[in-house]
Amino acid sequence: MPGENLSRDEARRRAELLSVDGYAVALDLRSAIGDGPDGEPRTFRSVTTIRFRSRQAGASVFADLVAPSVNAVTLNGRALDPAVVFDGARITLDDLAAENVLMVDAQCAYSRTGEGMHRFVDPEDGEVYLYTQYEPADARRVFANFEQPDLKAPYLFEVTAPEGWTAWSNGVGELVDGTWSFAETEPISTYITAVVAGPYHRVTDVYRRTFADGTELEIPLGALCRKGLAKHFDSDDVFLVTKQGLDFFHDHFDYPYPFGKYDQAFVPEYNLGAMENPGLVTFREEYIYRGKVTQAAYERRANVILHEMAHMWFGDLVTMVWWDDLWLKESFADFMGAFSMVNATRFTDGWITFANNRKSWAYRADQLPSTHPVTADIRDLEDAKLNFDGITYAKGASVLKQLVAYVGQDAFLEGARRYFKRHAYGNTRLGDLLSVLEETSGRELASWSRSWLQTAGVNSLTPAVIYDAGGRITELAVLQDAAESHPELRPHRVAVGLYRHESGALVRYARAEVDVSGPRTVVGELTGAERPDLVLVNDDDLTYCKVRFDAGSLDTLRAHLGDITDPLARALCWSALWNLTRDALMPARDFITLVLRFAGRESDIGVLQMLHAWAQSALIHYAAPDWREEGGRLLAAGALKELRAAGPGGQHQLAWARFFADTAATDSDFQLLEGLLDGTAQIDGLEVDQELRWSLLSPLAAHGIADEKMIDAELARDDTASGKRHQVRCLASRPTAEVKAQAWAALVESDALSNALVEATIAGFGRPSQRELTAPFTPKYFEAIERVWSTRSIQIGVLVVRGLFPGLQDDRATLDATDGWLDGHPDAAPALRRLVLEARDDLARSLRGQACDAAASPAVS
Repeated sequence: MPGENLSRDEARRRAELLSVDGYAVALDLRSAIGDGPDGEPRTFRSVTTIRFRSRQAGASVFADLVAPSVNAVTLNGRALDPAVVFDGARITLDDLAAENVLMVDAQCAYSRTGEGMHRFVDPEDGEVYLYTQYEPADARRVFANFEQPDLKAPYLFEVTAPEGWTAWSNGVGELVDGTWSFAETEPISTYITAVVAGPYHRVTDVYRRTFADGTELEIPLGALCRKGLAKHFDSDDVFLVTKQGLDFFHDHFDYPYPFGKYDQAFVPEYNLGAMENPGLVTFREEYIYRGKVTQAAYERRANVILHEMAHMWFGDLVTMVWWDDLWLKESFADFMGAFSMVNATRFTDGWITFANNRKSWAYRADQLPSTHPVTADIRDLEDAKLNFDGITYAKGASVLKQLVAYVGQDAFLEGARRYFKRHAYGNTRLGDLLSVLEETSGRELASWSRSWLQTAGVNSLTPAVIYDAGGRITELAVLQDAAESHPELRPHRVAVGLYRHESGALVRYARAEVDVSGPRTVVGELTGAERPDLVLVNDDDLTYCKVRFDAGSLDTLRAHLGDITDPLARALCWSALWNLTRDALMPARDFITLVLRFAGRESDIGVLQMLHAWAQSALIHYAAPDWREEGGRLLAAGALKELRAAGPGGQHQLAWARFFADTAATDSDFQLLEGLLDGTAQIDGLEVDQELRWSLLSPLAAHGIADEKMIDAELARDDTASGKRHQVRCLASRPTAEVKAQAWAALVESDALSNALVEATIAGFGRPSQRELTAPFTPKYFEAIERVWSTRSIQIGVLVVRGLFPGLQDDRATLDATDGWLDGHPDAAPALRRLVLEARDDLARSLRGQACDAAASPAVS
């Protein structure tokens, strides 16, 4: 039998054979506390009863279950021998009747990888917390099922938990005779069922709405976190955004929220940002802020809350048939998260963040060798796991933003309303959505879909301008090109903006919208306009493309980027310049110079923090090796200058403080960090809270200034789950061969670390300042990855394969070693090969960038 993977063909055949009437799942979680068994996985009892029908009497099928052992299996009252029918991942079921009842009594394992039933012990107080996370296919680690999205069914959950605990699931629960019983769900897919249990802190509220026909809707709201985080939990803001979102979606979707209550649980060691389980949304607890953060952090949390809420309709009520159409939920949720946030909350500049941050993720993913159409070819579950990427989310959302402009917002939303009503509690494919949008818009969308949803790659748009003797435009054309590997030229609805200097500012004085198609499109409306200082293609960010500049515009940006008054236009220019740097068309030192010159004037805090990240990446990956040291000193000096100049106590000051800690390069830099930690140095208005203390300590550890004793002393100040992660990262970042060997062994030779501590150890292991220390692990990486992939969970496998790739050994030898592994392992798991191919592409891109930078003249300081 195949292992834990499941192919699309297998799922299709099973869906053709079966329909599922309902599940009853009883979980006994009392084993979560107390001492566990020596040398054996800690397990819980899971008893599942599935009622299902078969379209073919006498047929055979399999149910899914990943568990250490099975106590009993009965099919239609007939006992089956677990040793015969269960192979560790599947239960073989022969001789089906027209109507069937399957009962599986299993011992399932608690997880430390964030997959299935995750168990977390809080180091602060010893309390145990449980939660589930399934997408795409880990419900089978908790109960027996048919693990595919198109076999929907209602669920009845029962949870027996330790005394004093509370349990939650998708439906409303009540405690009866020591067991939590939950209301039956509507028909939903396995991957969005959920259980949370433990001594969680919970705050409640209620959402009420009266519809035009007088009908009243009342939704009980809950917000959960660990007890240790309760003092930091700003649940009022969570509820505010939640209510604003519910108002917005009810205003626009004309379909009342269908899942009863709305709990939101912030849980520890979470692999994702959040998960849209209906009635019980789970979030990573890092969205509860233990210290001061910028408004960008609160905006990010609001976006995630609204993204998950949009899924209640796009994804939960109507679900894709198979993971090929994952975009049907993720692209829509990503778009709707930003759309609702801008229109319903205080974060009215959300489209700037979308243009600068989310689309950057998409542009990177769309230029990897693993790029794929928005509607992807997902052969199996391993493919599905890796396709939760920038294309499925951010590119898809960008394409939908353009579709809204193309068909009109009213037609788009009316299409969504018909889509929900027509397919409620069902499963859909691409054609189902396009058909309702064609109905409501009157437009033919098949050709649009072929160009935007069914082909891969990103186009570049460049202005080409001809002027007359008087300096007026005689012709402005937009040139479109594409990579040779993905040559599709697409239709783009774009705005072209003309900017000039007025009273010391760069302002737009002319704008024209045009439909770009083919390699060259003339913008006739701008003929005769006065000569601009800057031509911005894709002004207002209407389409998905890489923006290029003509020579005059690029000269203007080098000298006056900070003079652009419109924050979205400024963000678009920064994004375009970053793409030029990544594409080895602008030397890294030039990009860093622009950041040093203009970032201090950036008003949008999210853009500023993105510039900090890009500047670091430019230095680490794209700067010529012989310029890195000088570039590092320039960045640190610039960061310190802006830190001292920033308004006391403001969010810009905090952002510059963190950036200074990240870039600290000289003895005096480190002395200042030590002084801020021990109180002998101060910067007016800068509050050094616990989270900032860890940010200051991390570079001291990486440069050998903070030793184990100092790191452990900081943990004593902050003996919490967050503190433990910081401590582990700092310990692994110390610059000795012994430390690196220990970290490597913990990651590769042992599976004792939880998912969160694996991430922390990887972050500490691969410090850019320690290239020589980690160089000996390059051959070990290629020797180990196939074994790691085959023996660890896919989540941990992805973390290790991605995180330990020797990308900092940025030379031809590493590229050759990577090619040697790929050539020598043609039959390795496709998902593993994809990860290595992506890392190889990043490395090759780094080398091209370094060559570009090495050929540049010295940057202007």
